Amino acid sequence: MAKQTLDRILQSQGFGSRKWCRELIADGEVAVNGTVVTDYRASFDTEGLAFTIFDETWDYREHVYLVLNKPPGYECSRKPSHHPGVLTLLPEQFTWRDVQPVGRLDHDTTGLLLLSDDGAFIHAQSSPKRHVPKLYLATAAEEVTDALVERLLAGVQLHDEPAPIAALSCRRVGTHRIEIVLEQGKYHQVKRMLAAAGNHCAALQRTAIGQLKLENLGLEEGEWRYLDAEQLSLLVPA
Repeated sequence: MAKQTLDRILQSQGFGSRKWCRELIADGEVAVNGTVVTDYRASFDTEGLAFTIFDETWDYREHVYLVLNKPPGYECSRKPSHHPGVLTLLPEQFTWRDVQPVGRLDHDTTGLLLLSDDGAFIHAQSSPKRHVPKLYLATAAEEVTDALVERLLAGVQLHDEPAPIAALSCRRVGTHRIEIVLEQGKYHQVKRMLAAAGNHCAALQRTAIGQLKLENLGLEEGEWRYLDAEQLSLLVPA
């Protein structure tokens, strides 16, 4: 990988404009591999590069792949209209890097949400052609019955859809709780399917995408982490 000047490196990592990054460097706020650097023109190989700003250490990443345990009350939008945006839960530099949610969860839906600044990754993960199953845990307003499960597996007709839509799998996990696996990502799909099947969704959490499971990530609501190569490989059909 070609060397880059330090101001360009910091800008690419989301730490502000070139001018601002140069000021940080000149003020002695930036260290590379443990050594303070005050010349913004100093060049470094970005492979394996670690740098420190305001005593916080960061690794250089060409792209970032994040997972957030989304809490309720946040919109999956870079320009939210009625609620805070999920990007406010992340360090500010991710906004500078143009990190975006991969798909959307409703403001009151919680759970697994991917984010990235890699356009090709976002497009691939959002494509319906990938057929990546997503697991949801829904809390129903009324008791979950065998008949409800059967209707969801058989397919229910949604408004403006040409044909009935069925869950890939569905099982009751409590008197008012049900696990639903879907491939599609249609607007309010789980909520609309439950309503069409004769119940109502009181709460909804996405717990898995492909083989990546929220329970294995150790994230409390509102917490995030980078996805490593092994975890990224789980974002495929089982």
